[in-house]
Amino acid sequence: MNHLHVQAAYIVSAACFILSLMWMSHPSTARRGVLVGELGMLLAIVSALMLKEVVSYELIAAALLLGSAIGAPMAYLMPMTAIPQRTALSHAFGALAVALIGVVEFGKLAHAGAGFSFASGALMFEMLLGLLTCTASLVAFAKLQELMPTRPILFKGQTLLNLAVFLAAVGLAATLAMHPQGGLLLAAFIALAALFGILLVTPIGGADMPTVIALLNAYAGLAASAMGFALGNQLLVITGALDGASGFILALIMCKAMNRSFANVMFGGFGQVAAIAALGGEARHVRSFSVEEAAMHLEHANSVVIVPGYGMAVAQAQHKVSELYQALLTKSVDVRFAIHPVAGRMPGHMNVLLAEANVPYELLVEMDAINGDLPNTDVALVIGANDVVNPAARDDSASAVAGMPIIEVDRARSVMVIKRSMNPGFAGIENELYHLDKTHMLFGDAKAFVSGMIKEINGGSPG
Repeated sequence: MNHLHVQAAYIVSAACFILSLMWMSHPSTARRGVLVGELGMLLAIVSALMLKEVVSYELIAAALLLGSAIGAPMAYLMPMTAIPQRTALSHAFGALAVALIGVVEFGKLAHAGAGFSFASGALMFEMLLGLLTCTASLVAFAKLQELMPTRPILFKGQTLLNLAVFLAAVGLAATLAMHPQGGLLLAAFIALAALFGILLVTPIGGADMPTVIALLNAYAGLAASAMGFALGNQLLVITGALDGASGFILALIMCKAMNRSFANVMFGGFGQVAAIAALGGEARHVRSFSVEEAAMHLEHANSVVIVPGYGMAVAQAQHKVSELYQALLTKSVDVRFAIHPVAGRMPGHMNVLLAEANVPYELLVEMDAINGDLPNTDVALVIGANDVVNPAARDDSASAVAGMPIIEVDRARSVMVIKRSMNPGFAGIENELYHLDKTHMLFGDAKAFVSGMIKEINGGSPG
């Protein structure tokens, strides 16, 4: 395959990636989009292997085997609840690969005694983004996996320290771009860029990790695009730009969904004050239902809106929730699902889980569309959601979640909440919804509690 054929294959691959993004924007074409994206990536890899510049297929084969040995278990063994963590790890590995390639290519420039060039500037840019994205993604993974505190970790002078580390890294990057060299200067740059990634995400709370992951996706894409410019690889330029733009747009959408700015997400220390306040205070009375009472309440309702959240994902209850919908359907109950844009730990988390359980897509109603109908809804059943249904976001200007759009379940005629305990959500604040006269708590594992309700609704039969 000559160079012209490779370039033509790259163009086809790029077209596949664009079509993939377009088709994945709707559930009816999402599967096609995934398949076309995979085809484009396969074509790109095979075409790259046909280039005459390839010097060792043995090393490439070893790298493919190593990557497959890591990636395959991640894909097949990680549950749906861990998809955000897997995404963060994927960003870390991808950014690390970009950074390492940048180090090697920069080493070639330094060895040749080259001066400043577009390639040296592009390589320093992509190494800076790649290294900080790698370490930042690892911190995001650790917070999501609760290997480190999910609350913001703040200390005096932190902003000044972060700024100093960033400016030092940028200064070294500019120096190295002007005079490519290896040794201690390059090592210091690598260390500072990696350190800045850690410092960047450590002050951000777990509630904001989905937005952070989207933003890190944009950084990784921009790094890959910069590497494409440095290597003269048009496909990397295109795909990196697509990745960067889509990640940035997704982060914007999520900030809008939370009614917050990038600055507030990245530097606001969201959840710190609330988490401290939640540690004290007297226990307040709540009303609760047994499985039998909850089932009776549901089957005698005319309309039910189910609000899924991360608790449903943790309990792997999506299939039982689908069965509950079917059971209520036999009782002529109108059932719909209210989906908050940031429910769960990544955009579309609830949509994916419910689609996996064969819940009809047309029953999934977005927050803005469902809120107007909730005052006429008999029962709002909240399954594992917390901050996205907290009335304080609407009513308390001093709340940590003030201004965040919520699903207004408190406006329904009655509310039932399945929850393991009264512990707060990611934001670390108490939810006034649980103490309303119209609210009944259903304490227990979501999967087990929903299973019990199905059995009661079906007259003692499990389904």
